[in-house]
Amino acid sequence: MKEHLLSWLTFAPTAGALLLLFARVLMGAREETIRRLALALSLVPLGLCVPLLLRFDPMASGPQMVERVPWIRFFGFNVDYFVGVDGLSLWFVVLSALLVTISILASWRAIDQHVLAFHVFLLLLETGLIGVFVALDLFLFFIFWEVMLVPMYFLIGIWGYERRVYAAVKFIIYTMVGSALMLAAIISLYYLNGGTTFDIPAITENVRAGRLVLDPATERWLFWGFALAFLIKVPLFPFHTWLPDAHVEAPTAGSVILAGVLLKMGGYGLLRFNLPLFPQATEEFAGLLCGLAILSIIYGALVSMVQPDLKKLIAYSSVSHMGFVVLGIMARTEMGLQGAIFQMLSHGISTGALFIIVGVLSERRHTRWIAEFGGLARPMPVFSALFGILALASVALPTLSGFVGEFLVLVGTYTSELAHARAYTVLAATAMIFSAAYMLWTLERVLFGEITREENRHLPDVNGRERLTLIPLAVLVIVMGVLPNPILRRTDRAILELKQAVRGAVLVQSEPLGRRAPNPALFGSAAREQAESMRRR
Repeated sequence: MKEHLLSWLTFAPTAGALLLLFARVLMGAREETIRRLALALSLVPLGLCVPLLLRFDPMASGPQMVERVPWIRFFGFNVDYFVGVDGLSLWFVVLSALLVTISILASWRAIDQHVLAFHVFLLLLETGLIGVFVALDLFLFFIFWEVMLVPMYFLIGIWGYERRVYAAVKFIIYTMVGSALMLAAIISLYYLNGGTTFDIPAITENVRAGRLVLDPATERWLFWGFALAFLIKVPLFPFHTWLPDAHVEAPTAGSVILAGVLLKMGGYGLLRFNLPLFPQATEEFAGLLCGLAILSIIYGALVSMVQPDLKKLIAYSSVSHMGFVVLGIMARTEMGLQGAIFQMLSHGISTGALFIIVGVLSERRHTRWIAEFGGLARPMPVFSALFGILALASVALPTLSGFVGEFLVLVGTYTSELAHARAYTVLAATAMIFSAAYMLWTLERVLFGEITREENRHLPDVNGRERLTLIPLAVLVIVMGVLPNPILRRTDRAILELKQAVRGAVLVQSEPLGRRAPNPALFGSAAREQAESMRRR
């Protein structure tokens, strides 16, 4: 198993889904048995994260625990099953495994129809999520990216609320548009690199060393081919309009996975592809993306303030929080990049938990309207304490996880070489006041004051299963806020390598275009003639 740890991690959920089908079809397992078996099977990849973390060397360079097998060899394509993990992807693999297990627990009573299909789709989704983060072959990455869409579409479309079909279709259309652009960019990059490999580290090294030099126009369109797919997923304003509908209509498990992991795929993609592969285009468009990030931060916070639906409020808050991620990435400083990764992890845990909080209320009152609550701290003290901790983590209270990520992003942006770095920092910091305002106001309206609805007077507090779901997440946001170093230490080496790759590529590509000598082995006869001509000069 040691030699194939990542493969076990990636495909254990798929094997679990098949086992669930076997248990139902051949053994006639009942719904409660299916739930318990699905929970047990989800613990397998979560348990495999323990040796993953133990075997990961924070000081080693490049991807670790690599597995590579030739896969597709036809029509001139060379696709490998090539997986590995580094500091950029490590924690997202762990986050994916954790939140799927949490989602199964959170949905124990909420899902009472098509229970088998629900858990099969959830486990298949986990394979797609983990695969995205461990894939080191561009084509393999794209396959996992697309595999993830199908189960999420059905989770929203079958087990969602009234407008679930509309939300699911909107989600799939937005994502497929981005995927089509990314596929075109992947194929173009493959042939520009000589048509020999989809190997992500090799292509990145070719760019860094100047063996793959793109003309400015080509680099721009390739940059946007990847970036639009990732910005839709983040989502960044104005590509965000699918997210509130998807969150509001999705079941609790769908919202947890959507906020906790799917949005992080966008930030991860920018880090893995756009920064190292297209450094000049990143430099050119960093100001634009920082401006959109600031708009997302402010817009998401202001729109959250006026939401009467608690779930939609948290959905729009995600637009605001993920704006910090894009800002940190585009700052391209060590602190900014560290902050972006930490912010994604913190947001995945705290916001995923907040959606579970909404699910707890919805199961009891069958409503998500804030005006229907008030004074819940009396009948539900444990629930209220958990809600308070998670909400305060979301607004970046010091000693909680949200503060670490946003603080690093702000400092990283302030110290960056962006043209308007200080203005971006001031605007982002000001928007944090709005975030605190809407979340504290929400806590006041839901938890405190007089009980104005008789239905709220005797609401049961969180039960054992719900505590098992929420308390670990609440503990995590506290531990991450007080002791961030274990996470930062395991991402530090990858961040330094990313900065070196970007810096090296910028230095190589900053030469005038006419003076660059392309690699004759990569670009065919025309390039060989040009290179030979330049040598004669």
